[in-house]
Amino acid sequence: MKILVTVKRVVDFNVKIRVKADGTGVELANVKMSMNPFDEISVEEALRLKEAGKASEVVVVSIGPAKAEETLRTALAMGADRAILVETEDQVEPLAVAKIVKGVAEAEQPGLIIVGKQAIDDDSNQTGQMLSALLGWPQGTFASKVEIGDGKVNVTREVDGGLQTVELKLPAVVTTDLRLNEPRYASLPNIMKAKKKPLDKKSPADFGVDTRPRLKVLKTEEPSGRKAGIKVKSVAELVEKLKTEAGVL
Repeated sequence: MKILVTVKRVVDFNVKIRVKADGTGVELANVKMSMNPFDEISVEEALRLKEAGKASEVVVVSIGPAKAEETLRTALAMGADRAILVETEDQVEPLAVAKIVKGVAEAEQPGLIIVGKQAIDDDSNQTGQMLSALLGWPQGTFASKVEIGDGKVNVTREVDGGLQTVELKLPAVVTTDLRLNEPRYASLPNIMKAKKKPLDKKSPADFGVDTRPRLKVLKTEEPSGRKAGIKVKSVAELVEKLKTEAGVL
């Protein structure tokens, strides 16, 4: 069985985000970029399934600028077999991503697609669900455990009441949560080997997808600073401030 994994190039989670002076977006110039953390978990899970004999090949795909090749090379260094870069300079929205990945899936015919539940730059949490709908495949979201059986996959997910396990027929789409695993580090020898692994380049036009944004960002600004807390002398004073100052009662 082939597993297809999506990865996205985002601002590294350790970097303090800065807004551009003109408010048109987030400053990306000279900023460290890396693989989306949820996608690292997706790659790790695919590799573990392959090592357990449940999969024969792991293919990673990314949609973005030419520099996204670095992110794909990281996935290859972790152990993925092949990579596909759908190159575009547009700010690709979740629906366009889902349509492109659908096209890749139709070409690659994977038995399982693993998607990070969300990207840390936009927090949309939409691509996996949209992809499932477009393909007509069952979906298991926010997976904290994945077990593949004979023609099926059991996905355990955290819900308000505890843990829920759903059984899906393959092929299926699974989105990963943080508790699923701990991603491995790519070793130096594997990083060197990754440079020789195959990486195909395509464009959104190859899949008949228009990546022009449907949404227009009017303004981006940093959140206002939090006010200093105060101490109250009694419950009555607390209630009074909640009523008159906070306006929550």
